[in-house]
Amino acid sequence: MNIGDSCPYTDKCIRFINIGCDGINHHGCPDKPIKDKPKNIFDGKTILITGGTGSMGTAFAKYLKNNPPKKLIIFSRDWLKQKNLRSELGELPWVRFFIGDIRDRDRLIRAFKDVDIVIHAAAIKDLESCEYNPSEAMLTNVQGTQNVIDACIENKVNKCLFISTDKAVNPCNTYGTSKAMAERLWLNANSTAADDNIMFSICRYGNVWGSNGSIGPIWKKLIEQGATELPVTHPDMTRFHFLMPDVMRFVENSLQKMQGGELFIPRLPSIRIVDLAAAFGMPYKIVGLRQGEKIAEEMEPGYSSGTNEWFLTVDEIKQTIGAI
Repeated sequence: MNIGDSCPYTDKCIRFINIGCDGINHHGCPDKPIKDKPKNIFDGKTILITGGTGSMGTAFAKYLKNNPPKKLIIFSRDWLKQKNLRSELGELPWVRFFIGDIRDRDRLIRAFKDVDIVIHAAAIKDLESCEYNPSEAMLTNVQGTQNVIDACIENKVNKCLFISTDKAVNPCNTYGTSKAMAERLWLNANSTAADDNIMFSICRYGNVWGSNGSIGPIWKKLIEQGATELPVTHPDMTRFHFLMPDVMRFVENSLQKMQGGELFIPRLPSIRIVDLAAAFGMPYKIVGLRQGEKIAEEMEPGYSSGTNEWFLTVDEIKQTIGAI
């Protein structure tokens, strides 16, 4: 199988990348039998999510409330965010909070003890912060990812899922470059582990509506502060559009189907940023592209938010604004 081939284990909306079958590790090999999938893949499992107090980790903890695992470990470096999330979730006996940084390999190895599933979502994600602090972006997004890999292998974690971004495709900025390198490390870990019971796979997707630092909450705050125009960097700007509830289902589906070595990519609609401004009912002003910012994003070569066949209308975008 080659990059872009349809995965024999997944639905047609998900793409697949193969790291190869060497006769020892059968990750991604079509001849590997598919195990029976339990109705609840989290039942009796201990799950750890890095960057667990971010948008994705917070949503994932809430998502599991109706289908709780044996244990969920929220791993992050911000004690205040952990305190706030603990208060927001209420007393859940199966949730644990670990303070730690993915730059600290020893702390990760200790935290990953007896963990069945690791979801690696920690990263410095802000484009401008990464451009201004490239060495810090590399330490967290690249070296931090290698530390997570080492801890997974050391503790023989069964399923290891990396949350990546469309900015890793043909990167033109520090953030995208760091995530592209992290992807390569993650897939290569299947060979490094040399163990069929340790699987590394990737979920790559675009902007998540309403997430921390995304355009929806930023514009909403500007409007609340009395703004009469919304800033748009370029009139032709497009982005993929993903809702957090769909992210949760996508991640769960990927965990259920993964065999190791897959790159899971959802089929998403695109939005035009000027249409988003229209959905807010506001005029806009062009402020110019930021350093390293693309007019259109790519989920994989040939699959761009600018040439996507599926665009949301202004009315369809309006339906999502209430989710901020």
